[in-house]
Amino acid sequence: MATHTPSSTFPVLAAVLMVLAGASFAAVNVALQTATMKLGMPSSSVVFWQYGAALLCGVPWLLRHGLSSMATSQVGLHVLRIVFAVVGVQLWGAGLAQVEIWQAIALVMSSPFFVILGARVFLKEEVGVARLGATLVGFGGVAVILEPWAQGWQPAVLLPLGAAAFWGAASLITKKLSIREKPETVTAYLLLLLTPVNLAFAMTEGLAFPSSPTGYVAIAAAGLFTVCANYFLTLAYSKADAAYVQPFDHLKLPLNVAFGFLAFGFAPTGAFWPGALLIVAASLYVMHDERKRQAKGLLLTES
Repeated sequence: MATHTPSSTFPVLAAVLMVLAGASFAAVNVALQTATMKLGMPSSSVVFWQYGAALLCGVPWLLRHGLSSMATSQVGLHVLRIVFAVVGVQLWGAGLAQVEIWQAIALVMSSPFFVILGARVFLKEEVGVARLGATLVGFGGVAVILEPWAQGWQPAVLLPLGAAAFWGAASLITKKLSIREKPETVTAYLLLLLTPVNLAFAMTEGLAFPSSPTGYVAIAAAGLFTVCANYFLTLAYSKADAAYVQPFDHLKLPLNVAFGFLAFGFAPTGAFWPGALLIVAASLYVMHDERKRQAKGLLLTES
C-alpha cells in the first residue's frame, strides 16, 4: 500500500501556515517593542509576562502528559538548554527595546550559522567547505547590516546577534538531547523551566507591571501571538516536509519590515537589503545542502 509523505499531503496549507507563523512572530515583535521602546517597561519583565502567558496556555498539555514525561537522566543538559534559551529571549527583548524591528529580525536570522559553527566545534560534526563558505557569506550579510564602520554606530545592535548565538547554542543542546530523549520530555522541561528562569532575570531589575491599559494589551498580545506562532509553526511542519516549508519562514523578514513600518514608521536603510539578501541566500543554500545530505543518507540506507 502506498504511503503519503507530508509534502504530498497539504503543501499549500503548510505554506499558508508558515506565513501565518511569520505574521504572528511579527505581531509579537510589535507588541514587545510597544511595551519596551514606546512605553518604557523593562524588557526582562515584558519577556517574563510574555512567556508566563504562554505557560498558562501550555498547562493543559502538561496535565495531559503528566509527570511521566519528566523522567530523564540528563537534567543538567535540560537546565543548560533553558538557560541558553532564556538568555536568548532576554537579549532579544532588550534588543527590541533599542533596535528597530527590521534590523533586529535580519540579525537574528543568523542563528543557523551559529548552529553550524557550534556543530563543527562542539559536536565535531563534518560540516564541509561549501557549508562553511555559506556561513561566512551569511555573517558577511550580518556585517553589512551592522555597519560597524558607520558613524554613530550603536552597540545595542549586537543584542539581537547575541540572541541568535544563544538560540543557536540552545538548538545544539536540543539536537544532542533528541538522541536519547522523547520530544515530550524536551517540551515539558522547556515549558516548566522557561518561566521561572525568566522570572529570575526580571527580578534583577525589579519585576514591573504595566502602568497603562496599552501596556496590558501589549503584553497580552505578545503572549497570545507567541502561542499562535508556535502553534502555526508546529502545524505547518506536520502538513509538509521541513525542506519544503522552511523557505517560507524567510517571509518573516518582509513581514517584520512591513509590521514595523505600519506600527512605528520604521523603514530600513539602504544597507539592509544587500545584507538581508546575503543572509537569506546563504541560509537557503544551507537548507539545500541539508536536503541533499538527507537524500544521500536515505539512498545509502536503502541500498
